[in-house]
Amino acid sequence: MRKLRDFLPETFRCHYSWKILRKDLLAGITVGVIALPLAMAFAIASGLRPEQGLYTAIVAGFLSSFFGGSRFLIGGPIGAFVVIVYEIVQREGYSGLIISTLIAAILLILMGFARLGTLIKYIPIPLVTGFTAGIAVMIFSSQVKDFLGLALPFQPADFILKWQAVWQALPTWDPLTASVGGGTLLLMIGVRRFFPTVPWAIAGIVFATFLTWFFDLPVDTVGSRYGTMTQIIPLPILPEFTWSFERILHHIPDGVTIALLAGIEALLCAVIADGMTGTKHRSNTELVGQGLANLGSCFFGGMPAAAAMARTAINVKSGGRTPFSGMIHAMTMLGVLLLFSSVVSRVPLAALASILIVIAWNMCEWDRFRCLFRAPPGDIVVLLTALLLTVLVDLTVALEVGMILASFLFMKRVSDLSKVTPITPLLKEEGLTSIDPDAIGRKVVPEGVEVYEIDGPFFFGATDRLQNALINLERPPKIFILRMGKVPAIDVTGLDALANFSDVCQREGTHLLLSGVKPKLKEAFHPFGIEKKVGKENILSDIDSALKRAHHLIESV
Repeated sequence: MRKLRDFLPETFRCHYSWKILRKDLLAGITVGVIALPLAMAFAIASGLRPEQGLYTAIVAGFLSSFFGGSRFLIGGPIGAFVVIVYEIVQREGYSGLIISTLIAAILLILMGFARLGTLIKYIPIPLVTGFTAGIAVMIFSSQVKDFLGLALPFQPADFILKWQAVWQALPTWDPLTASVGGGTLLLMIGVRRFFPTVPWAIAGIVFATFLTWFFDLPVDTVGSRYGTMTQIIPLPILPEFTWSFERILHHIPDGVTIALLAGIEALLCAVIADGMTGTKHRSNTELVGQGLANLGSCFFGGMPAAAAMARTAINVKSGGRTPFSGMIHAMTMLGVLLLFSSVVSRVPLAALASILIVIAWNMCEWDRFRCLFRAPPGDIVVLLTALLLTVLVDLTVALEVGMILASFLFMKRVSDLSKVTPITPLLKEEGLTSIDPDAIGRKVVPEGVEVYEIDGPFFFGATDRLQNALINLERPPKIFILRMGKVPAIDVTGLDALANFSDVCQREGTHLLLSGVKPKLKEAFHPFGIEKKVGKENILSDIDSALKRAHHLIESV
């Protein structure tokens, strides 16, 4: 029962009062109004209908707040999903997207119950920044068509093919549509610059919608392309697709990518919210909440969802204090869908494209991007690899290759911390010049004895240095003392290398002594028979004991 209580949502842990609920009400309504155009824009950019973005924001936004491990996160469709959702829809259709999202939802729930929430936060910043910038480039590329009003019936998902199609369609651009898009873009930039407290996306949408309605401008709107939005409450439906084991396997890579993106975005967002409020989120509960939110989105005809950083920040700044602000945000959008769908249908697509262009610019994080170019070369390689693969191949490959590169970089850096170095000359300098029986044990190193030290964790990246220790000597010593007092941890490869080194010493006629072995390392020795190979009497607590043992062995020969 105690373990289950660890996953109790924040909804049931918060203290409520009328004062807090009034703040939640104001914050929820504010975020709900701001999230409305974003939800439609993300859905349209993903190749879906605009109401599917609203359904996602309503259902997933409510469930993620109700079941989540943070008080402040606002869930819904996000820009990071646009590229991968568009690719899945173009390649597999909406049914393929639903299968991938269901897989992602199940994975998120399993990761939460497996307490992997703390591990996801260790994904390196260069990788996150690289594929986020790549997503931003792809979002911008996908919005050029609606921003300029190009006569382009089909837009390829591939980056190069997409720009080839845009280039060929450039002569068909519509000056009126481009003027609406450009005017909306300039207005939003101005609002952000001179009136930062005013929601820039709402200001842009209201301006563009009023302009096109008042002057009856012949530009594409949500209604002209997708029809008037229905004033109905979304009802749960069973997704229509054919189940098969092969099809599930086919969609697992996409599901893993969606799950990782949702987990990363949610936990990074939770960390930022904690920094703004001085609170502490529970990462594993948040993963379960995100999984349930995506599960709900699938059954209401939605798309993948995650926590949105900008909307969460607005929620905090607007006074939100409990998960009820997130639930009120979802109810606000439901009310708008039911009461003002005819007004929403008049929103120009060029205005939504302008919003996504601004979002793409924000996602690039230019200051962080420039800062990372002053990082070590390995981090720059991870950054650029993630960026280029996201743009030129796809997000799944970028995430997989980026993680592999980052892992190799981490392993290289850990192995660089580990050193196997000769310390015989140092001990001789510290010891006595003559061998006095009373002085034996005070760092007197006799002839024929070599002392080496392992400094740092003895993992697979550093084992070759021990194997080369005997090779680098002119002739094998009579006794080889390996000092391990500075080894905090050892892995299976390190244990195997130690066993092999013992065998090499036996073949060369060299007596191996281990000194400074900590109790934790001794426990690791048992399964590999290290004590049996080396001999318990040859595993000593400190260097003095090892040198006494060396003197005794030399005298007994």
